[in-house]
Amino acid sequence: MKIVNHLLSTIIITFVSFSALATTYPVTLTDIDGQKITLQQEPKRVVLQDGRDILTLALLDRNNPFNRVVAWNNNLKKTDPKTVELLGQKWQADMQEIPDMGFNDKGEVNTELVIAQKPDVLIAQLRAKPALEGSGVVSRLKEANIPILYIDTFLQPVKNTTASIDILGQALNKETEAKAYTDFYQSHLTAVQQTTAKIKQQPQVFIEAKAGANGSDSCCFTHNNAGWGGMVQATGAKNIGSQFLPGASGTVSLEQVLTSKPDVYIVTGSRWINKNSIAAPFGYGVTEKENQSSFERLENRIGFNQISAVKNGRLYGVYHNFYNHPYNIVGIEYLAKFIYPEQFTTLKPEDTYNQIITTFTTIPVADAIWGSQAKH
Repeated sequence: MKIVNHLLSTIIITFVSFSALATTYPVTLTDIDGQKITLQQEPKRVVLQDGRDILTLALLDRNNPFNRVVAWNNNLKKTDPKTVELLGQKWQADMQEIPDMGFNDKGEVNTELVIAQKPDVLIAQLRAKPALEGSGVVSRLKEANIPILYIDTFLQPVKNTTASIDILGQALNKETEAKAYTDFYQSHLTAVQQTTAKIKQQPQVFIEAKAGANGSDSCCFTHNNAGWGGMVQATGAKNIGSQFLPGASGTVSLEQVLTSKPDVYIVTGSRWINKNSIAAPFGYGVTEKENQSSFERLENRIGFNQISAVKNGRLYGVYHNFYNHPYNIVGIEYLAKFIYPEQFTTLKPEDTYNQIITTFTTIPVADAIWGSQAKH
């Protein structure tokens, strides 16, 4: 009888806990921009301003992240076609039905197409707000009574990623799923920072974002306190880009990089659709041979082999999209492992990625390389 009572108590507690995390509508949310948005009912029709946020929905609408999406900016097809291909293995029919609203550098969107889908909400990255306002998208959506909910995984990646997922969990009635992932994220971040907090020496790190994506003559695009810069700082290291850039991103000259004498040099890469690209490929379907040969191409750029970290064998690479990605904890773990190899000998960020996919999503599992060190 005691066993039966214990089981009943456990079931009741579990049910109550689950119910407590269900959203009651109408609900008023405060998004990452600080604006209050009231949703009268659970959104069933959603527009994504940034296609990478389909990977956030994969954490929430686990059976089918495309289930609510009625329009999106499929920027992944240019920056990581292999991820789009992988998602298509399971949800191709759904993907084909969803129109691509576009989103260019000026913030121009096919607003008519978006409004025609009769969405309940548009989910946008906070970094895109100035462009959306400047192009008139915000005012036109306001006239159509379509709210914009701002999230952020770029401007303050460590602070705002979990907050953004919690907000979306509440908005979409997926609070239980959101909390499961954010708890996982926080536990991994805490483990990294507890170790790095004990390290007195702060290494100088330079991140060359999209290294070689525009050909062999380009160097050295980077981030300041946002994106990769914020992720470097989360590990307790010094981000060289923050010393030179007034904005979130920009170019630091090779001469400035040489003078800064970085202890660690990290390039970010992906499979960009660009015939001039010599970037290091990372992500799904990448082989070690093509990954390593790309390091040689990057090192052959004029003056590159004179950089202190490169001369000392401290050249690394990591998947570019982690800079604005709900799974950026994997990128943070790679940074920790690259910057402090002696303190993180047993850390396996690739296992963290696989755990995210298998535990919190139903995205198909596939071979990938997310980070590596130049071995020659």
